[in-house]
Amino acid sequence: MSLNAESTAFRSALEVIRAVEPRVADAIGAELADQRESLKLIASENYASPATLLAMGNWFSDKYAEGTVGRRFYAGCQNVDTVEALAAEHARELFGAAHAYVQPHSGIDANLVAFWAILADRVESPALKKAQVRQVNDLTEADWFALRRELGNQRMLGMSLDAGGHLTHGFRPNISGKMFDQRSYGTDPATGLIDYDKVAEAAREFKPLILVAGYSAYPRKVNFRIMREIAESVGATFMVDMAHFAGLVAGKVFTGDFDPVPHAHIVTTTTHKSLRGPRGGMVLCGPELADQVDRGCPMVLGGPLPHVMAAKAVALAEARRPDFADYAQRIVDNAQALAEGLLRRGTKLVTGGTDNHLVLLDISGYGLTGRQAEQALLDSGIVTNRNAVPQDPNGAWYTSGIRIGTPALTTRGLGTAEMDQTAELIHTVLSQTSPRSNADGTPSKAKYVLDAALADKVSKQASDLLTGFPLYPAVDLA
Repeated sequence: MSLNAESTAFRSALEVIRAVEPRVADAIGAELADQRESLKLIASENYASPATLLAMGNWFSDKYAEGTVGRRFYAGCQNVDTVEALAAEHARELFGAAHAYVQPHSGIDANLVAFWAILADRVESPALKKAQVRQVNDLTEADWFALRRELGNQRMLGMSLDAGGHLTHGFRPNISGKMFDQRSYGTDPATGLIDYDKVAEAAREFKPLILVAGYSAYPRKVNFRIMREIAESVGATFMVDMAHFAGLVAGKVFTGDFDPVPHAHIVTTTTHKSLRGPRGGMVLCGPELADQVDRGCPMVLGGPLPHVMAAKAVALAEARRPDFADYAQRIVDNAQALAEGLLRRGTKLVTGGTDNHLVLLDISGYGLTGRQAEQALLDSGIVTNRNAVPQDPNGAWYTSGIRIGTPALTTRGLGTAEMDQTAELIHTVLSQTSPRSNADGTPSKAKYVLDAALADKVSKQASDLLTGFPLYPAVDLA
C-alpha cells in the first residue's frame, strides 16, 4: 500500500535523523505518541499543521539574513525576502494591520522590539534633541549614555501577575522589569474582572509611558477601546500583547471593541498558541512606529530565522482560510462548555466562567495546591499547568489554580460533548487527590496522595475519549 505525502515526509525525515543520532529520532517519535495519547489542555499549546512543521525543516535554516526585505546585510537572501514578505503580507491582511514585522523568535522578543521601538520614538532627552537623531542605529555612545539615564525613569502600567498578566509586562524577574518603573492594575476582588475605572485612576496617578493590555490567564474579553481612551488621557502609548488570543482575533471571534488591532498603537503576539503556527513572535503597528519596529534586528534580536518565517507564512495563509473562523469559534464554544461542566460539578472558576479560550480553576476548594493538582492530573493523562489566582495565598510557585485551555483539543476535533466528559475526568482526579503530610506532620504543598488504580482508570478513559479524534491522522510512522 502506498503511503500518503505526510507519512512519507515524516518517515523519511526520521530515517535520515536516525542514521546520525537514533536517540533524537526516538524522542521525536515518542513525543508524537505521547501527544496522541494525552488530553492536552495547556492553554498556550496547540498542534501545528504538517505543512507548517515541514516548512521549518529545510535549507532556509542555513541562511543569515540580518536586515529587512530588500535591505539585507548579507548577499543571497532573495528567497528569504520572498518568504518574509509573504508572512508579513498574510499578517497584514489577516489582522487588518498597516505594518507587520515577522522576525521575532518568541513572544518576549516581540515585546522587546515593541518596548524599544516605543522608547526610541518617544525619548526626549536633551542629548538626543541636540543631536536630532531618532533612529536607534544612528545613536552615538554619548547618545546611548543619555538614553540609559533617561530609561531609569520610564514607566509601564500592566496587568498584575496574579490577575492574569504576564512576566514580560514589567515584572522584576524579566528584563522589562529592569527597563521600566512598573506598576500593576488588578481585577475586582469580588468578580475577578478588570475595573476600567480603577485602571484609569492608576494611569492618572502613575502617568505611564506605556499602558499594556493583554494576558496569559484572564478568562474574559478586554475592551480595547476603553483602554485606548485611558492611554490617550495620560499621553501613554497603548500596547496590546495578544499572544494568547491572536487566533480569536484572526478568526473574527473578537471584533469591534474587543479587537486590539484598530485600537492599539502597537500589538505583539506569538504565532503558536491559538493561532496554530510555529513557535515564534510578531509585531503589528501603524506607519508611525514601522521604521523603529523594523530595526528589531539588530536592536534586540539576533539573526532572523528564515525557516521559521517560512512556517509563519504557511500558518498565516492557513488562518486566512474560511474554516479557520469556524475553528476559532469552536475554541470558545468548547471553553465555555468545559467551564459549565466544571461549574456543575462544584469547581470554583475565576470570574465564574470564560469568554475566550481558557478557564482558570481556583482549586482551593479541593484542598490542594496548583502544584499538587497539576501533577495528579498528569499522572491521569491530563496535561495542564498550575497558575496563580487573584490574591493567591500560595504564591506563584505552588499556586492555588490550574489553567486549562481548548485550542489543542479543538484542533483534534473534540466538541462540547467531549468537554463535559473532560470536566468529569478533571473533577474525578481533583476530588480524589489529597495532600500528603511532611515529616513534621504539616500538610505538604507539593506531595499528594492519589490512588494509582484511579489514575490508571482516568488515563484510560482519557485515551478512550481521544480514540475518535486521532492526532495527525495522515501521519503514519509505523
